[in-house]
Amino acid sequence: MTPTLVRHHRQADGSATVDPGARARDWAEIQERMLAPLYEAVYGRLEVGAGTRMLSLGCGSGLALLIAAARGAHVTGVDTDGERLALARERLLPDAGRDGGPDTPGGPARLVAGDPAAAAPADGEPYNLLTAFTPIGCSAGDSEGVMPALESALPLVTRGSSVVLAGWGPPERCATAAVLRVATRLADGARAPRAGGWRPACRDDLEDVAFRAGLHPNGSGRVACPFGYADLDSAVRGLLSTRLFDAAVRATDHSQVEKEVAEALHPHQRQDGTVWMPNVFRYLVCTSS
Repeated sequence: MTPTLVRHHRQADGSATVDPGARARDWAEIQERMLAPLYEAVYGRLEVGAGTRMLSLGCGSGLALLIAAARGAHVTGVDTDGERLALARERLLPDAGRDGGPDTPGGPARLVAGDPAAAAPADGEPYNLLTAFTPIGCSAGDSEGVMPALESALPLVTRGSSVVLAGWGPPERCATAAVLRVATRLADGARAPRAGGWRPACRDDLEDVAFRAGLHPNGSGRVACPFGYADLDSAVRGLLSTRLFDAAVRATDHSQVEKEVAEALHPHQRQDGTVWMPNVFRYLVCTSS
């Protein structure tokens, strides 16, 4: 699966209160697909298929689960965002009378809200693949956010299972990095500098998380994940759906953030109005203890 230019989405009135449901749908319809090449690369490397029992942390609106399920995997997703999880249910559990549906050939999908500890397999069969695809190495302190989830989830996987962490590539390989700096600049006036703001990805971000979690790295890779949008409005809405601009919105207002993100995107807008930003993401494959 390759990323495509998403269809036109009209920008919401900047003076209005942001609707969490609308933002979750922006993520599902505009932004989430940009990471599809990452999911495909990892699944291909690990030969995800009928024998895979996958637990996905931060599963969002379920695209990574859907791709794994299409390969025959048994999938369970965990997320704390109820709006995104509701969209994942629409994708993976289309028949309200059943636990699974036609899009889950590996068996019934399972979706869990909140703590990964609540995702213990109902049949007692442990997971053999754990993924954390939410990219780290972009916001200061974002690695701290993944640690509690990893600590809760690791007891649910068999010893020697694969654990996958994902992160942003070097800033010089990520055109979106320049746009993400807007978030830090706008938010710095209302909080301690760098607390949660954008910062350049470091070479050993993923390895640091792995060692702290007691994992054993045994391979890594880089994947091109360009961000492509049909127009400027779609690009703004897609990027704001990532949550990376939340602190900036709180520090200023939604309209101001939209305006400045749009300005930062202008160098990436083509003559036909589309927006294109090449990016590289990195993944680390580890083994659980």
